[in-house]
Amino acid sequence: MSTLRALARAQAVAAGRAQPVATVRHLHLSDRPLVLVPLALAGEANAPLAVLVGAAPDEARLLVVPQPRNRDQRFAFAAELAGIVLPYLDSFRGVTEAVAVDRGRDVRHRYVDAPQLLVPNPAGITFLRLFGRSTRFRRPDGDHPVYPSVPLLGRWLTFFAERAEQPGSAALLAMTDALTLHWATGQSAVEDLHLPAVLGWLDPPPGSTGAEAALRAEDPALVPPAGPATDPDFDNHRLAPAIEAYAGAEDDPAAYDELAGLLRGQLAPTWELMWRGVGLMRALPPGARVAGRWAGDRDAFTGYAEHVDADGGPQPRRDGAVAAALRLQRLERALTAWAVQRAYDDPLVMAEHRLAGEAFVGEVTLADPKRVDDSGRRPVLRPRIQVVTVEPVPMPVGATLYSPARPGQKATVVFVTPGGDGKTEVVLELSGGMGRGLTAPAGSVPEVGERICLTSLSDGYLPGGVFPTPEETPWTHGGPPEHHDG
Repeated sequence: MSTLRALARAQAVAAGRAQPVATVRHLHLSDRPLVLVPLALAGEANAPLAVLVGAAPDEARLLVVPQPRNRDQRFAFAAELAGIVLPYLDSFRGVTEAVAVDRGRDVRHRYVDAPQLLVPNPAGITFLRLFGRSTRFRRPDGDHPVYPSVPLLGRWLTFFAERAEQPGSAALLAMTDALTLHWATGQSAVEDLHLPAVLGWLDPPPGSTGAEAALRAEDPALVPPAGPATDPDFDNHRLAPAIEAYAGAEDDPAAYDELAGLLRGQLAPTWELMWRGVGLMRALPPGARVAGRWAGDRDAFTGYAEHVDADGGPQPRRDGAVAAALRLQRLERALTAWAVQRAYDDPLVMAEHRLAGEAFVGEVTLADPKRVDDSGRRPVLRPRIQVVTVEPVPMPVGATLYSPARPGQKATVVFVTPGGDGKTEVVLELSGGMGRGLTAPAGSVPEVGERICLTSLSDGYLPGGVFPTPEETPWTHGGPPEHHDG
C-alpha cells in the first residue's frame, strides 16, 4: 500500500466516508454493460445455483438450478445463460472501423464497440473462469451431449476471464476492484472485497458514517452476501429445506416458485448495489488514455470473434512453455504501461510517484526555445529550460525525463544544482515533439512561469522479447523430443 493510499484510508476513518484517490475514471465503462450476479452451492466445486443477469437495471433475469448436483440441470442452466450472453455479445458485431497498420501502408478492421461484463467481486470472476473451463470442452454429440451453445459460452467466458488478467482491461470487471481503484475506504483490503461494505463507505445512508454502514452490511440477515458464496445460516435453515421440498415435488410449480423467490431475495440487493456502483463510476470523467486501453479490448474481442467464426478450437487446458512465457511478458508489459498511463492521466496517482522519487513538479524559470545544436553533421533543434523545484530530484545528469503534458517529448538532465534555500535548479535539454524544423511550434516548449511535472516514467512503446518457436523449444520445456540415430 502506498503512503498516499494509507493516508486516504486514515482520512476516511476520520471523515466517516471514503476518500477519492483518483481525479478521473481509469476504466472504460460501457453504456450497456452486462451485469452478472452469480451464486454457487456451498460444498460443491463451482456448482452454479443461480444468477441474476441483465444489461439494464430493469432487465434482471433470474436463472436457477433447482438441483445443483444434477449434471443435466447444470448444463440446462448453461444453455439458458448462453441464450442471454451470446446474443448480447453478437449485438456488438454489427459495425467495424478501419485501423491503419504498418505505418499506414495497410488497414485492418475491428468492431467499433465491445461487450463488457460486470460482476460484484473477484470471486465472481473466478466463478466465470471455472464455469467456462467446465463447459468449453463439452460436445453437442457423443456421450453426455449438451446444447450446442454451451461450449461456445464456455469459450467466451474463458476469453473474458483471460482478459480480466490483463492490467487495464475493462472487458470483465469486478465492481469492488473498480470502486476501490478510485476511492479509499476506512477498512482493510480484505473487507474491500465485500461490495455492500465498500458501497457503505462510498455512499452511506443519511445520518450514518461509512463505518456504521459497513458494519451493518456485514450482517447477512440484513444484507445478503454479494456471492458467489452464500451465508451458512441461510444455507442450513432456508436454502436446504427449499431444495429438498423441490426434490420431493419437482412437478409442483409452487415448490419451484418458492425456491426461485428465495434466491431472488438473496440476489436482488446485490443487483441494486451493482447499478449504484455503475452510477458512481459514471460520475467520474474518463482519463485521457482510457479510450486507448478500450481499443485494445476491442481488438481482442474482434480477434477472438474471428477465431470463433473460423471454427477455431477452444483455449487449451494449460499453456505450453512458449505460450506461457509470451503471456507472462504480455501481462508484465501491460502492468507497467497501466501504472504509467494512470500516472500520466491523474495528478493524484502521479503524487504517489513523486513521493517515491520517480517524479517532481517545478516552475520553469528560464527557457531558450530557439537553441540549436550544430555539433553534429546537421543542426538540430535542442531547446533548454531551467526548472526550479522544492522537491527532491534523485535523477542523475544524463537521465531522460518525460512530461505528461508533452508525452512525445524527452527532457535530458543537463545540470542539477541544489540551492541553500531548499530549492533545486534543474537544467534540461528537450528533444522530440517539436516537428522537424529548426523553429519550435507554439506550445511545444514549456514557457517561463509554467508549472511542469517531470518523471522518469515513460509512456512509450515497450518492445517485446524474442522467444523460440515451438519447434525450437527444448524438450525440457515442452518442445519436440530429440531424435538420436541408432
